[in-house]
Amino acid sequence: MILIPAEVDRDSPLLLIEFGLTAIAFAAAFAWPRLGSSSFRAVERALGRLARRKLLAVLVVALAALLLRLALLPLHPIPAPFAPDDFSNLLSADTFAHGRLANPTPALWTHFESIHIDMLPTYGSMYFPAQGLVMALGQVFFGHPWFGVLLSSVLFCAALTWMLQGWLPPGWALLGGLLAVVRLGLFSYWINTYTGAGFLSALGGALVLGALPRVKKGTRLIDCVLLAAGASILAITRPYEGLLLCLPVSAALVYWMLRGPRRPDPRVLLLRAALPVAILIATLGWFGLYNQRAFGNATTLPYTVNRAAYAMAPYFVGQQPRPEPHYRHAVLRQFYYQSEMVAFNKTHGWVRFVPVAMMKIALALRFFAGVLLLLPLLSVHRALRDKRIRFLLLCLAVLMAGMAIEIFLIPHYLADFTCVFYAIGLQCMRHLCWWQPERKPVGRMLVRLAVVFCLGMAVLRCCVVPLHMEVGLWPAAKWSGMWTGPENFGQERAQLAKQLAALPGNQLVLVRYDTWHNPLDEWVYNSAALESSQVIWARQMTPAEDRDLVTHYANRTVWLAEPDAVPARLTPYSPAAR
Repeated sequence: MILIPAEVDRDSPLLLIEFGLTAIAFAAAFAWPRLGSSSFRAVERALGRLARRKLLAVLVVALAALLLRLALLPLHPIPAPFAPDDFSNLLSADTFAHGRLANPTPALWTHFESIHIDMLPTYGSMYFPAQGLVMALGQVFFGHPWFGVLLSSVLFCAALTWMLQGWLPPGWALLGGLLAVVRLGLFSYWINTYTGAGFLSALGGALVLGALPRVKKGTRLIDCVLLAAGASILAITRPYEGLLLCLPVSAALVYWMLRGPRRPDPRVLLLRAALPVAILIATLGWFGLYNQRAFGNATTLPYTVNRAAYAMAPYFVGQQPRPEPHYRHAVLRQFYYQSEMVAFNKTHGWVRFVPVAMMKIALALRFFAGVLLLLPLLSVHRALRDKRIRFLLLCLAVLMAGMAIEIFLIPHYLADFTCVFYAIGLQCMRHLCWWQPERKPVGRMLVRLAVVFCLGMAVLRCCVVPLHMEVGLWPAAKWSGMWTGPENFGQERAQLAKQLAALPGNQLVLVRYDTWHNPLDEWVYNSAALESSQVIWARQMTPAEDRDLVTHYANRTVWLAEPDAVPARLTPYSPAAR
């Protein structure tokens, strides 16, 4: 978990360019509302023919998400981990890749304590297991956990297109899927870090909401199974937000079964529900087993042990902070006290609560819509009266109520509702297309230019490396911007780790931070098989404790890493050099 960024990278050139393109689109739509109409219509007819072949449209979107991101690897390679969330999920993936649900606590474990890592009762990630599972697939079958992230991106973009086909005309569903590829699947932190299970949560939400209208229409077994699969994914990714989505969906299904115009025969419904219920039970049973192995009890959820051991700030408004625990390392206290408690204190009282709520809305709009895709909101007043998406608007209201009482917010907290945002935004586009001031197709041109300029922004984002453009300051840009992914973050640690791995024998690295070190730039993380790792990262502590550590790993070459030196420094360790 990372906090709401204190400030947004307002001076990012990409953000300024997007503002400029939005202004150009608005002016051009009024000045030349019929500019290039024949070319636009030709493209729209071609995409319309593809969109009507619904399965093919889903496959095209999936292939676009896969092939475009792979094509970008020469310019934007597999990202290096750099934030606590990254390393925690990587530890989860490595644990599963080793065929285990948890790892034994290492000897002298206080040297290895780190943010979002559990050391007791077992050594592992504090997060829900879904992200680790899919990254483990990437690690085992493709040699790197990032390919699991890429797989989840491909599945989400395909599922989003399928979901939109159940709520909107096929052409708009295809547009939504392609926009998701451009906006989320190429440059966002969902694809370029190992944080948050954004794509997996969004995949679960898309399956649930895509299955809902299809189940009500025909009660096919495949649709019931996909609904259960989506709910299962939500249960092991972000269950709180998943519950916010599943509550209105469950209410809609119950109403349909009792009073709907196409109520199913109870015997048919019972037969169709058997396999989906079995899937849900199997998922919860496995999750209980995971909790028992990792945390000592089947009903102890992830987060619980870690937050009880280290955190003071609660997650929800109205809860009281915990007493300060004993911190053995200054960087841990800096994160949990100076960072989290500051964010928590900002929510006390309506005077502070309201600005924070507005900031959450702004952060969500910035990530999911950017600037260009705010243009369709010009017709939001019409969409609010639209029966087609009335249920999705209800889902959005439930989400807003649930998020209002949550202290922290990063865009992947909202991932379960990604398909809701896209469906509402696309319906706003449809209404905007009918806006014709003075009988001029201004609204249609606005929509066309917004889409074209989004594609142009993606092309420009591909060129930031050769053009030496600044894409935003870390860490704020990482979370808030669609075009401001983590370009070079984590490289220093990754380069030193590569150098150490090339040395003969095993290595032990003691990490020393300066007092002003940023706790989000964490270096002390290790693999699941810590004791047998070629390179072990540990915290420097007292001379006596360091001596015990060096003695325990007497067969290793010992180094001192100083991340806050410019550049970061790695030197042979000497007990006298403290």
